Amino acid sequence: MGSAQKLFRTKLPLKLKEGDANNKPLTSGDKSKDQARTAELAQTIGALQDLFYAEHDRKLLIVLQGMDTSGKDGVVRGVFHQLDPLGVRCVSFKTPTTVEREHDYLWRVHREVPAQRETVIFNRSHYEDVLWPAVHEQIDAKECKRRYQHIRDFERMLVETGTVLLKFFLHISRDEQKSRLEARLADPNKHWKVDLNDLTERQHWNDYQRFYEKAISETDSDAAPWYVIPADSKTQRDLAIASIVLETLEDMKLQYPPPNPTYFKTKVE
Repeated sequence: MGSAQKLFRTKLPLKLKEGDANNKPLTSGDKSKDQARTAELAQTIGALQDLFYAEHDRKLLIVLQGMDTSGKDGVVRGVFHQLDPLGVRCVSFKTPTTVEREHDYLWRVHREVPAQRETVIFNRSHYEDVLWPAVHEQIDAKECKRRYQHIRDFERMLVETGTVLLKFFLHISRDEQKSRLEARLADPNKHWKVDLNDLTERQHWNDYQRFYEKAISETDSDAAPWYVIPADSKTQRDLAIASIVLETLEDMKLQYPPPNPTYFKTKVE
């Protein structure tokens, strides 16, 4: 396990503290240098993706969860922009459609998991189907416990069939969320990002923190680890996630497939 993996690996029992959202354990003290470092890591991740894709064996699933404005879209842009579009997909799970509601809640998720050689990023995920209904009292503690078990089984199955799974909780403070929401409301060029429902959900802040603590604690495992990422600083958020993704890819010992001897003798006319 690399240094960043150890640093941000979830420590149980989990307690989300407001002050921890602004931790900067990887900072050099120079924002521009940290941004440059993230860009370097992103480039290396892109190079390793070439090996991952050529290997045509394993699968990579990256889960991004967090409160509104915690930076899930920003992570996709800042960390994964060097990936070859041929081998990556980003999936966002919204309110279930009528067809999706007629199936079990994991049905729509299972359809989107990565195939061999593919990297898939879940911008919100199957965890929404525990968190939102629990916060809004649509499911009780017994049903929550049942769904945690479903998710543990689902993720274990993915790992046992070749998926490398990374789960990131972007830990933002309530004050920082307020600042980001206000910035969106004040900037007409960002009004397209505004969803007034975010202001409603903000009223349930403490409940969300409590259910995130429970969901993460119930579903963390060595095979499907959770990483709690301080997200008040966008620069440090991206640097932390890029560091963990790179260490994970390096741990995989990726290699190109063996060369085909006949190709060395093949002539191009």
